[in-house]
Amino acid sequence: MPGIVKSISATCLFLAYPYLVYRGMESGMVGLAPAIFSGIYLFQAFAARAVKIKIYKALIAIALLLGAYYLQTITAKVLPVLIQLLLMYFFGRTLLKGKGPSFIESFVRLEFPEFPPGISEYCRQLTILWTVFFAFNAIMCVVLAIWGTDFWWTLYNGVLIYLMIGVLVIGEYIYRHFRFPYLGIPDPQSTIKTMIVNGRKIWMDVQGR
Repeated sequence: MPGIVKSISATCLFLAYPYLVYRGMESGMVGLAPAIFSGIYLFQAFAARAVKIKIYKALIAIALLLGAYYLQTITAKVLPVLIQLLLMYFFGRTLLKGKGPSFIESFVRLEFPEFPPGISEYCRQLTILWTVFFAFNAIMCVVLAIWGTDFWWTLYNGVLIYLMIGVLVIGEYIYRHFRFPYLGIPDPQSTIKTMIVNGRKIWMDVQGR
């Protein structure tokens, strides 16, 4: 239960990040949001067991802290780019030879222990779609950070990205019903619950591949 609470809390903070940055830019405290996340990564570095992850988290914490002091606006706007690239990397690396199953398949197997024919390839195609989606978001974040206004940067990172995610999730759910009508497909609430409960486990599994 504590792990689930931590995951939900961390997710809420990341969702609120663009708004925190925007408010920080308006109030002249743009470095506050990167400093907060520096503290989060530092805590994760101390809590991590693997030395590799400790070093990785600690380096991010130090970079964010230095950026919050010396390059406040750039650092504040670069974190969403790093998040999208990180998601792209973790989804994409499961597509490489010897790194499978695909990221989506890892979740689906929790709900369908006995895998029907054709599902594995479908999961792979979905993983490719999400990898491309995160790559597109990373490019858009860079473009808006350099050439866009603060308002449009916040709108895209804090609203539009999540609307597009919602459209992809709902669209895929509807398409799945037509593509695999013979499957007893779980309702969205059950799927979301499975992702929350097992998300960290799958994430750590992918990291260890």
